Amino acid sequence: QVQLVESGGGLVQPGESLRLSCAASGFLVKDYGMAWYRGKFRVFTAMISRPSGPAEYAGAVKGRFTMSVDNDKNEVYLQMDNLKPEDTGAYYCNRLGSGYWGQGTQVTVSP
Repeated sequence: QVQLVESGGGLVQPGESLRLSCAASGFLVKDYGMAWYRGKFRVFTAMISRPSGPAEYAGAVKGRFTMSVDNDKNEVYLQMDNLKPEDTGAYYCNRLGSGYWGQGTQVTVSP
């Protein structure tokens, strides 16, 4: 059974950082592309489209967010630096191209 569980969200001030985690079970992240999306309309944020491939980012977060994968832990991460109020939203982990989503973790950036 495929499961994705996000964590690490919170309330921060502009300019601060958060690190989101996505714990995967039922499959190995090293075998799939993975992605992060934001909000109820699932706005693309970042992805690694193929195992061991480079990360790609939405223009609004490029240079501030870093996506990575830990194959040993079977987890995916999103390091979010220099956060801005417009980054606010629920962040969802996705096995790329699939209908598998986590429950989301809320990020709120507010002065």
